[in-house]
Amino acid sequence: MRERGAFRGAASRFGLSGRLLLLTILFVLLAEVLIYVPSVANFRRTWLSDRVAAAQVAALALDAAPQQKVSDDLARRLLMGVGARAIALRAGGTRRLITVTEMPSEVSETVDLRDTAWTDLLAGAWHTLWQADSAPMRVVGHGMDGVDFVEIVIDSAPLREALIAFSWRILVTSMVISGITGILVFLALQVSIVRPVLRLTRNIAAFADDPEDGSRLIAPSWRTDEIGLAETALARMEAVLAGELRQKRRLAELGLSVSKINHELRNLLTTAQLLGDRLEATADPAVQRVAPRLVATLGRAIRYCEATLAYGRAAERVPERRLTLLKPILADALDLAGSAPGTGVRVEERTPEDLLVDADPDQLSRVIINLVRNAVQALALAGTAGGAPPLVTIEAAREGAVVTILVSDNGPGLPERARANLFSPFQGAARPGGTGLGLPIAAELTRLNGGTLTLDETRIGARFRITLPDRV
Repeated sequence: MRERGAFRGAASRFGLSGRLLLLTILFVLLAEVLIYVPSVANFRRTWLSDRVAAAQVAALALDAAPQQKVSDDLARRLLMGVGARAIALRAGGTRRLITVTEMPSEVSETVDLRDTAWTDLLAGAWHTLWQADSAPMRVVGHGMDGVDFVEIVIDSAPLREALIAFSWRILVTSMVISGITGILVFLALQVSIVRPVLRLTRNIAAFADDPEDGSRLIAPSWRTDEIGLAETALARMEAVLAGELRQKRRLAELGLSVSKINHELRNLLTTAQLLGDRLEATADPAVQRVAPRLVATLGRAIRYCEATLAYGRAAERVPERRLTLLKPILADALDLAGSAPGTGVRVEERTPEDLLVDADPDQLSRVIINLVRNAVQALALAGTAGGAPPLVTIEAAREGAVVTILVSDNGPGLPERARANLFSPFQGAARPGGTGLGLPIAAELTRLNGGTLTLDETRIGARFRITLPDRV
């Protein structure tokens, strides 16, 4: 583990640019190796072909000599010029030999340049490079001007030295090319990629330290490639995030102030409500007319303060979801939601007896109570759209692993102003005196149970849809 951590630390210190430089050099060297292998085989073939050609030129001296005979000194010089121990050629069915020493009893290798496959050339070059043979090698090549073929016997040491020298030249050239290419690629990537990416990372780190500081927003460059798009997207995201954080900070500060004010105001209103209750016992007819209205107004104000404080407290608990019958939950909700006295609002529940729902019973009951109570209060306040008896219905059904619960009424429906901010705290109140917190809390409870709460488009009234899928 320590070795792995040390390697990662070294790699991170080495940087992206250094790793790109090394990779570039390695790739260029790999390309040079792929070029070197056939090059060294071709060099060996060319070297041997030159010796064969020189041997045939030397053989012409034999033809030009009187009686086609040369002295030992001339033959030695001819052989030294070619670098061969012996030269033999055949023309017109006659075989001629130039040598000043005895022919070797054996050769280490025979190379026939007249018909040699590339695989044989590659294997021969490898053999010459890595095996230093003391025995000479025999080389056969094409002849010209009536010569059938030319054959020479040469030492393999000069060929091996030439191949080693050629390999060193290839190696030095490859290193130079790799170095220059790597440096050029390094500089190009440093300017076009690494520095812009480093600028992005530094800006992200600086923005994370103080997201609300407008001076830390990145300024997109003129680039139109992927990095330019990333800069533009980052600038847009930082601007939106900074605005959201500033707004949330202001809302948090405002919420703290409102909570303190609500706490004190609730105490004052509670005292006023107690006094209002005492006024109701007064026999004065004028007081009897005003006192109930005063008590109702104070009660509504107290409930508003309590709802505001409740929404600002800690988040809802984690739901204890389980498969439970929906019928008892709806019965409790109907008992608690109840219709307002004297309104004539009727609440009907139409669900199967054996329908199971995967949810927290208490939280689901709170959601349905909220929706039914809102519908009852809306019908009691505004009546129905076509003069029909006010009715609230609860329907539920299961489709596969999803349970859908519909809470509908035949009232006038929700105004557009309320629809726009229906699930936004303090903004979606649809009736006078409403807090605008009931539906946001119901939507939050539904989400905690893995479902959704939405408003359907209907021609008459309002219909809320609760969708609760079973846990996987």
